Amino acid sequence: MAVLACGPALAADVAVSVSIGDPRFYGRIDIGDFPQPRLVYPAPVVIERVHVVREPLYLRVPPGHEKHWAKHCAEYDACGRPVYFVEDGWYNTVYAPEYRKRHGHSEDAGKGHGNGKGKGKGKGHD
Repeated sequence: MAVLACGPALAADVAVSVSIGDPRFYGRIDIGDFPQPRLVYPAPVVIERVHVVREPLYLRVPPGHEKHWAKHCAEYDACGRPVYFVEDGWYNTVYAPEYRKRHGHSEDAGKGHGNGKGKGKGKGHD
């Protein structure tokens, strides 16, 4: 009887790369001189009160993360920060196309790569 062992050593290691401007990107975005974003909530959300006043973050998060922010804020290193959640429609129709135009990315850049679960965490541009 032959026993075949299949373990982690045989599993393929797949790298995921999703960048800002990609519709599958979730995480921090730098508003800078972009048009004012459409927001999910009018006031920033802060989970942990801290004594240091920090600049708010603008984040695009997957559906449901903003409703259960205390559960998800650590994934974005944003628990002690005021956070504005940007609307998907604004991200897809205003921010992402303008970002690609300013940074020389084609409209098809990144298609077919990744799984849309990028954590953001300041990767890319702050």
